[in-house]
Amino acid sequence: MKKDIHIPKVEDVFVAVVQEQHPEYKTDDWNAYIINNKDVDLDTILIVSKGYSEEKVTPVMRHTIKHLPARSYSKIEFMQNDVLKLNNEFKITFFEGNQMLDKIYLFRKNTINVKALQTIPLMQLKGVLVK
Repeated sequence: MKKDIHIPKVEDVFVAVVQEQHPEYKTDDWNAYIINNKDVDLDTILIVSKGYSEEKVTPVMRHTIKHLPARSYSKIEFMQNDVLKLNNEFKITFFEGNQMLDKIYLFRKNTINVKALQTIPLMQLKGVLVK
């Protein structure tokens, strides 16, 4: 019975943490984004995020994005520097057409840092990407 259940693989949807300068305070802030690199729109995106380690757990954050057009991105949340020392998990569920998909994106502790920056697709900014 289980072998008959088809669970589709999520492709071309990423989470990136980007370092950006805050326009008002002139500080270098870390912000998490969802990237839709597909040729189709995504609807009703539900995001549950948390940070954790063996000793610490952050409160769970919940976000909703009603619609994310094809080949675009949207900000999820600001990430404080203290949270970067933890594992950061983003559980993302969304609709592509009439099909519901979900995936867990995990940034391992201390992997979000200046040394790990790379060019992020679509954004043309530097950040850390999880596929």
